[in-house]
Amino acid sequence: MTVQSIRLFGDPVLRTPADPVADFDKELRTLVKDLTDSMLEEGGAGLAAPQIGVGLRVFTFDVDDVVGHIVNPVLSFPDDEEQDGPEGCLSIPGIYIDTKRRQNVVAAGFNEHGDPIQIVGTGLMSRCVQHETDHLDGVLFLDRLDTAARKDAMKQIRAAEWYDAGAPPTIKQSPHGRGLFGLGR
Repeated sequence: MTVQSIRLFGDPVLRTPADPVADFDKELRTLVKDLTDSMLEEGGAGLAAPQIGVGLRVFTFDVDDVVGHIVNPVLSFPDDEEQDGPEGCLSIPGIYIDTKRRQNVVAAGFNEHGDPIQIVGTGLMSRCVQHETDHLDGVLFLDRLDTAARKDAMKQIRAAEWYDAGAPPTIKQSPHGRGLFGLGR
């Protein structure tokens, strides 16, 4: 088991879009194992490579006893149904804020060997896939909040033990726009 440190809110790697994976090699398989081990150790529903300081488009998930990963995910949404519920992040520990997401998602990508895969998710799986793909784009769930909720989240973050006031984070606008339902993509 190779558990890696999770990068916290304010670390610039969390705001940097990740590069597509080009080589499906032993290094990638090691990264997937490290991500999986780290996610399971921390008890998260998902973990993206940038959260352990690696700028590649890979994430792992553990939702409803299904543990897996996807490389170079591309999302599509089969409908406009939405969900609104608590969302947290291993890079923003202890903070949970209601966040709007699409209810259903289809993620097309590859496994660690380069074979095409697809994840069809609803509810929590959909939320996880969208959240982790946002990480790959340098977007945090805080970016998806309205002004009042974002202010509340920032107040909670500033009061958190792990927050470093010497390195204050920035909030950026999602590159995907807010769309019809305020959900982007």
